[in-house]
Amino acid sequence: MSVMAQLVRDQVWRAMSKVRQAFRATAVSNSHGPLIGVEMQGLAGESVSAELAQHYGFSSAPLAGAEYVVIPIGGNSSHCVVVASEDGRYRLKLQDGEVSLYTDEGDYVHMKRGRVIELVTDELVFKVKNKVRVDTPLVEISGNLHVVGSIKADGEIEDHTRSIQGDRDIYNQHDHGGGPKPSPGQ
Repeated sequence: MSVMAQLVRDQVWRAMSKVRQAFRATAVSNSHGPLIGVEMQGLAGESVSAELAQHYGFSSAPLAGAEYVVIPIGGNSSHCVVVASEDGRYRLKLQDGEVSLYTDEGDYVHMKRGRVIELVTDELVFKVKNKVRVDTPLVEISGNLHVVGSIKADGEIEDHTRSIQGDRDIYNQHDHGGGPKPSPGQ
C-alpha cells in the first residue's frame, strides 16, 4: 500500500473512531407522549435516552429487559433512535412464514400456516359504530350465548329436538282432545 493510501486510511480511521456506530442496548423504562421515549443501558454499561421509532399504525411499549438496536443520529449518542426492539421472553414459537402480535400477559394473535388465525385473550371487546358482518357459511360457539337485545333470523332456528317451525306446526294442530284448534295459529 502506498504511503498516501496509508495516510488516508489512518485519517479516515481517526475520524470514524469519534463517530458512535449503531449499538445494542437493554430497555430500562419508557415515557409516554406523542413519541415513546426510552431509557436504556448500552452493552458498555452507559445510560442512554432515545425515542422509539415505530412503523405507522403499530405501537408498543417494551418492558424493562427488552433488547434494542439503537442508531445514534449523526454518530452522536446525545440523539439516538431505537429502530428495532425484541423481547424473546414472550415471543411465540413460529414456523417460517407465520406472523404474530403478542404481550407479556399471554395475549396473542397468531397468523398460522394453513390460513388459520388464532386469537387468545381473556376478554375481547369490539366497539363498532354501525355494523359487524360475518360472511361465512358456519359460525360455531362452544360456550353459552348471551344476547342483550333482539335476535332476528332470515332462516330457520333449531335446537337438539326440532326447529321453531316444527314447534309451530305441533302447536297449530293441537286441539285439547277435540276442541277447536288454536286461532290464530303461530
